[in-house]
Amino acid sequence: MLRLFKTPWLLIKLMPSYTWHRAVQGKVLYLTFDDGPIPEVTPWVLQQLETYKAKATFFCVGENLVKHPDIAQQVLAQGHLLANHTFNHLKGWQTPLQTYLHNTAQCQQELEQLQPASGKLFRPPYGRITGKQAKELRGTYELVMWDVLTNDYDQNLSPEKCLRQSIKSTQSGSIIVFHDSLKAQRNLMYALPRFLEHFTKLGYTFDTL
Repeated sequence: MLRLFKTPWLLIKLMPSYTWHRAVQGKVLYLTFDDGPIPEVTPWVLQQLETYKAKATFFCVGENLVKHPDIAQQVLAQGHLLANHTFNHLKGWQTPLQTYLHNTAQCQQELEQLQPASGKLFRPPYGRITGKQAKELRGTYELVMWDVLTNDYDQNLSPEKCLRQSIKSTQSGSIIVFHDSLKAQRNLMYALPRFLEHFTKLGYTFDTL
């Protein structure tokens, strides 16, 4: 099975209106976490980040914000950023335009109740979004993708390979995707602390987008 950990440079070049990485001076990385917040995983992630004084951006599913506002508040209290991942984790390729836009706006409403002064960052679930959806959203949001995908959600991927390939694919300015979800929990709990330790020892810092 082919797994891409590093986003192909040609795809990044062909789609320049999406944010794939940040141009930075020095050793800075951008950790992102998709699909939370949930009580089983997100508080543990926050503990790991606190250990290494790392900041991160959490692309939240709106219905999880409604279910677990206390955890979302913990994310903010520790200096991290909340961002939009639709209200119901929709697949853009399979969703009508107006339904997708409404669902995204619904999530944004929940975010702004928690984080009124936030910038508007959006990541399409699965990285799947149509041209029309992107065109409509781009006037309001920065569309954030990634250049490193850890594949932590892949049940057939060993935790060791998840870590090894993620480290290999990362460079300064990288936007890295982990998931604070039950599906990713096994690989996440192995890879995240070791990833943080590895790059911290190399002198990197972790910032919000």
